[in-house]
Amino acid sequence: MAKLMVLTLLGLVMTHFKDYQSSYQKRLTAFREVEPVDLPNCNLVKGIETGSEDLEILPNGLALISSGLKYPGIKSFDPDKPGKILLMDLNEEDPEVLELRISGSKFNMSSFNPHGISTFTDEDNTVYLLVVNHPDAKTTVELFKFQKEEKSLLHLKTIRHELLASLNDIVAVGPEHFYATNDHYFVDPYLKSWEVYLGLSWSYVVYYSPNEVKVVADGFDFANGINISPDGKYVYISELLAHKIHVYEKHANWTLTSLKSLAFNTLVDNISVDPVTGDLWIGCHPNGMRIFFYDPEHIPGSEVIQIQNILTEEPKVTVVYAENGTVLQGSTVASVYKGKLLIGTVFHKALCCKL
Repeated sequence: MAKLMVLTLLGLVMTHFKDYQSSYQKRLTAFREVEPVDLPNCNLVKGIETGSEDLEILPNGLALISSGLKYPGIKSFDPDKPGKILLMDLNEEDPEVLELRISGSKFNMSSFNPHGISTFTDEDNTVYLLVVNHPDAKTTVELFKFQKEEKSLLHLKTIRHELLASLNDIVAVGPEHFYATNDHYFVDPYLKSWEVYLGLSWSYVVYYSPNEVKVVADGFDFANGINISPDGKYVYISELLAHKIHVYEKHANWTLTSLKSLAFNTLVDNISVDPVTGDLWIGCHPNGMRIFFYDPEHIPGSEVIQIQNILTEEPKVTVVYAENGTVLQGSTVASVYKGKLLIGTVFHKALCCKL
């Protein structure tokens, strides 16, 4: 009788394991192969070899790029070097990048590990850069002032809070005010891995200001990218492992109300918003298994989608670029400026294309 009970329990465990394994593979689109979509005029960006995970293009065509991310479970081609913020001028015919010098007596450059970034331009045209940072496997938000003429960043402040525990991306709505995604509920690496494997959908979005910090949306299966509409009325959130883009209405008290969701067959990462048209440009992972379990024999591909008229009943979704990784591995972000498309990656290179 005891042996029968043991066998029964073992059978139940194995059945549930198979169910979770199947769900996990589906959420990672583990068996998807890339259907190529080419752009004819593309060049790799000189000077980017270890990632361009997120980027922001200012109205004058200057692009700020986070590079060198070290993220648990994700490949890094230079794990011993600190991360950096790069500057690129998209007005140039063949733009290159340079590393922005960072000043500030209280900032520790040796542990700089930049992830999502966002800019805010004040009424006096001061440009603030907010950076999600993971120093020593922790999470902070670093506030910088961008100094264009000096080609540098002045560190102003480090922001910490218990609700900013596992940040991925950020969108600034003031110099010290922002929405941010927590891609996990747990902080412990072991619990994080089980959270993802079991598909618990416990990650969430936070609003932060110096006077108020609160959860404004939750129930996500790996909340990832976040951005805001040009008129400031809507917030867009990508749910990586559910393959969805969510649209929220933003209220005067900074709370959010869910309006709609769009589903895709790819893992949606960072969101950029065209300030002129309002179109969404999203860097995607066609096969998440190849991102989270890197194998040089089966490298991760890249994919970029454009969403037009997202607030209407019939948004138009276009796959603008897709390839199997021979050119670009692990696309995370895409943004446009005057007919140019800049595509960044989590740990690889960056690509600039003419549309």
